[in-house]
Amino acid sequence: MRTIKIRKVGNSYGFTIPKELMEKYHLNEGEELHVIEEKDGFTLTPYDPEFKAWSDKFEKTNKKYKNTLKALSE
Repeated sequence: MRTIKIRKVGNSYGFTIPKELMEKYHLNEGEELHVIEEKDGFTLTPYDPEFKAWSDKFEKTNKKYKNTLKALSE
């Protein structure tokens, strides 16, 4: 477990992410992180949960209409 300190940045607040975590999760300066609020706190993730939901629905549609989509592509 790591601890980080929240700092005032202008009218907002921010924190730094240790270099080891930036490298481990392949993060780069300027990248967006998504904040997912949970019952006991929050999670930061580079993965967009809305895109994940869209992707799951897309996969379901592709499986359901596999033959139709193949025929349309020809």
